[in-house]
Amino acid sequence: MKPARILLVEDNAMNRQLARDLLQYHGHEVVEARSVEEGWTALETNASFDIVLLDIQMPGGGGPELLRRIRTASALSSLPVIAVTAFAMDGDRERFLRDGFDGYLSKPIDTRSFVATVESFVRKREAEK
Repeated sequence: MKPARILLVEDNAMNRQLARDLLQYHGHEVVEARSVEEGWTALETNASFDIVLLDIQMPGGGGPELLRRIRTASALSSLPVIAVTAFAMDGDRERFLRDGFDGYLSKPIDTRSFVATVESFVRKREAEK
């Protein structure tokens, strides 16, 4: 698999660093955003991302708000967006998928499977092109 270009939207510095380090170690390019607005600016500035990893709860607006913007922008509407969240109660995964996310990863992330899971979403998108 060729390296992916990943937008990581996460307000927690430790979570952002762990995800970034794991993905970069496996050769992927990671662009970081600490808020919905930073994420949207990154998408508007350069829409050539392969996937977005999106935290659900952030100050100043959450992941679902950014997902709505992505889905209504014609150039971005097919971009895979994965919910990365500490919400791990029964039904949360199904709710996020129903709300339009392409996938769901619970926090804390499993360092053994995180990269493989992200790569599987990227491969799926490449196969659909």
